[in-house]
Amino acid sequence: MTGKTTDVMAEVFADDGTFPNSRLPVLIYREALAGEAADAEAMEALFAAGGWSPQWRAGVYDYHHYHSTAHEVLGVASGEAEIMLGGPDGRVFAVAAGDVIVIPAGVAHRRISASSDFLVVGGYPPGQDWNLLRGAPGDRPKADAEIAAVPLPATDPVSGAKGPLLQKWHAGG
Repeated sequence: MTGKTTDVMAEVFADDGTFPNSRLPVLIYREALAGEAADAEAMEALFAAGGWSPQWRAGVYDYHHYHSTAHEVLGVASGEAEIMLGGPDGRVFAVAAGDVIVIPAGVAHRRISASSDFLVVGGYPPGQDWNLLRGAPGDRPKADAEIAAVPLPATDPVSGAKGPLLQKWHAGG
């Protein structure tokens, strides 16, 4: 199983002094799964086929946070939401069932609003375990060193061995 990768947005967010963000772009796959085919099981199957480990089903925290030890994929299994990427000075993106967001280690994200049926499947590349940082004064420079040590994934969670992630991340963003 592979998802649709024809409508992929790439957005880069600079370090704002609190949130490190990344030189790697966030990738937003619009309708990676057709809306009517998007559910938690389909997202989990998509990520597993792409070589990423689906690990949870939930929403997205409503506060700015980031992960310094893993890249993260979020697949919208149902509903819709507005997600802010890049920290307080970042941008808000509307997402809906079937959309997938790949977030490089260090990029801040939070939920601004969501429908009552909003559900996300979260996953990570093999061997990567996530942590949770909120931009506290003591987080850096340790977080910066951890982010620099996170390996690039070998596959794209939507399209496996080929896809936008490999082209955009492995080419240096």
